[in-house]
Amino acid sequence: MFKDKVLLITGGTGSFGNAMLKGFLNSDLKEIRIFSRDEKKQDDMRNFYKNDKIKYFIGDVRDYDSVEYAMHNVDYVFHAAALKQVPSCEFFPMQAVKTNVEGTQNVIRAAAKNHVRKVICLSTDKAAYPINAMGISKAMMEKVAIAEARNLENTIVCLTRYGNVMASRGSVIPLFVNQIDKGMEVTITDPNMTRFLMSLDEAVELVLFAFEHGHPGDLFVNKAPAATIGDLAQAILELKNATTPIKIIGTRHGEKLYETLCTREEMLNAEDMGNFYRIKPDNRDLNYTKYFSEGTNIGKDIVDYNSHNTKREGVEGIKLLLKKLELFQD
Repeated sequence: MFKDKVLLITGGTGSFGNAMLKGFLNSDLKEIRIFSRDEKKQDDMRNFYKNDKIKYFIGDVRDYDSVEYAMHNVDYVFHAAALKQVPSCEFFPMQAVKTNVEGTQNVIRAAAKNHVRKVICLSTDKAAYPINAMGISKAMMEKVAIAEARNLENTIVCLTRYGNVMASRGSVIPLFVNQIDKGMEVTITDPNMTRFLMSLDEAVELVLFAFEHGHPGDLFVNKAPAATIGDLAQAILELKNATTPIKIIGTRHGEKLYETLCTREEMLNAEDMGNFYRIKPDNRDLNYTKYFSEGTNIGKDIVDYNSHNTKREGVEGIKLLLKKLELFQD
């Protein structure tokens, strides 16, 4: 499906954008466009890859004209541009709205205008039962994408939702490694917190699956094992042959005890596709009488899909997963 096609990656200089680029670089794509506002990171990528297949576009998803220009002759879009840091979004929530919500609408409408075949929007576990501004803005981004998908004829819009990706920029694994290398205490918020253990390769696999199988408004979730933060820290200490002490600092503002990838309500409408869940969109129309006269019985056996109730890896299992990461190859 990608042979001689053009792929645009918004936010292409970030962790996910780089992961997608690496995953698609050896494919049959004719061209990969990196769209972002960070010229320094684009220049770093240009010097690192030295690949004529990659084209770079400076712009901002908030600026429709810059997005629309980059969409010319594009076949597929992976939309990863976003404000992702919980603290910064908490202090500047309208900035999160402008980038994550309005920016997504710009991307989708520019794609539709240029007859792009498919747009995959990147979401986060924080959009499920959101408790912070970042999660709320991402939840609204999902609603915008699904609403736009209902009314498009030639462009398919669907979503992928991730937990934290192992060793991605700003995540806890590089933080622990850096603290150990510098002889500092390993700081843990709550050792009983659980997080999904998902690799960048699995992230790419989920996007490929969405490109191949996605229908308008579909949301795809990857099934993954999880671990407690305490066990994760212990596994890293053992791999590094370190005896660095662990310091528990307490839960930070806006932080959850566990990650939820599918809410209980979404699981009611979820299709099990082996390694993935497909959450189909709510395609009811604006006939409000149906909301009062027709309901759905949610059985007691329907629960959300989260990092507390998925498969749990112990220290030894975590070490096997960590050894696959470039960070631990030595």
